[in-house]
Amino acid sequence: MPTGKDVYRVGITGSYGGLNLGDEAILQSIITQLRKDLPRLELTVFSRDAEDTKRRHGVERAVQVRNLSRAEVLPEVERLDLLILGGGGILYDADARTYLREVQIAHEKRVPVFVYAIGAGPLTHAAAQAAVRENLTDADVVTVREKSAHRVLEEAGLHRDVIVTADPALLMKPEPLPRGLLKREGLEGRRRLIGMSVREPGVAAPDLDEKVYHALLANAADFMVDRYDADIVFVPMERSVLDTQHSHAVIAKMLRAQRATVLKGEYTSGQILSLMGKFDFALGMRLHFLIFAAIQGTPFIALPYAGKVSGFLDALGLPAPPLQLVNAGRLIAYLDDSWDRRRSMPARIAEKLPALQERARDTHRLLLETLTGQKRNAHPKAA
Repeated sequence: MPTGKDVYRVGITGSYGGLNLGDEAILQSIITQLRKDLPRLELTVFSRDAEDTKRRHGVERAVQVRNLSRAEVLPEVERLDLLILGGGGILYDADARTYLREVQIAHEKRVPVFVYAIGAGPLTHAAAQAAVRENLTDADVVTVREKSAHRVLEEAGLHRDVIVTADPALLMKPEPLPRGLLKREGLEGRRRLIGMSVREPGVAAPDLDEKVYHALLANAADFMVDRYDADIVFVPMERSVLDTQHSHAVIAKMLRAQRATVLKGEYTSGQILSLMGKFDFALGMRLHFLIFAAIQGTPFIALPYAGKVSGFLDALGLPAPPLQLVNAGRLIAYLDDSWDRRRSMPARIAEKLPALQERARDTHRLLLETLTGQKRNAHPKAA
């Protein structure tokens, strides 16, 4: 794409640094689209682990942002032509102000800010709401990945155009699996595999009761082992110990624990996306585990612990009861019904997915407009 600048200096700030494969999928998708359309590009990622980000994504610059003072970060922001905030669910009570620090600096230095398909909530604390209002009001463009995030921002007092697009990870492509992965993970020769995903309660999901959902998932896993003669594979989406710990905690509650395993290796987002294609069915909590299942056409059901998961299911036209309204009997009935419909579900997902992926591309088109001043086709409307 011809442009008038020698090099565009673009910064990306969000929850990056190899801690979460969903966030890394978001970053990979943003970078892939930018590099496709902007050959003269210098990327700076504000990361929790700069070395991981450089190694994983091959960016020109990575800044160890959490270890730097505001004064140390300022020159890194000031040199940019555009700062991207997002994507991902980064605007919630505990950490919103942390993620908005670079945005505030950008405003002070008159660097344009593009808010990229973010999620929001829970966002009820007055100080966090004020920070969101102040920093997003002056952003050049604000896009969110689901309608519920738009509502959260409105309830926080943000009154401006907000465009609902979709999660950039919907544009991910599978990567080749490492040679011998299935054998090393003890999955080779298993006749039927069902993938599962858990998440920790944590600051982004403070209302989760781990005792309740551990028992629910253990009961569901036992049911699938006995009813479908399946082996259960827990897929940690967090590199830290938490997803692995919670997966083992669920297995510890299973009666048929010998038929369940937790992935042991460290894989890229694209490799996990490929692995999702090996599963006959999936049951998950984490949003990007479910997005990967949808991309691969793997039939799945979700335990929607947050609006971002419910929003994704709504966009695909898939029903799901809220987690707080699910008991063991209801989940098993829902599982059995979904299993019976598993052969028709991929076609239903395939019908809805392209529109969602086009909305994800809309975010990139808007970004290019903002950065280059050149109009693009398929301009989305503000919500």
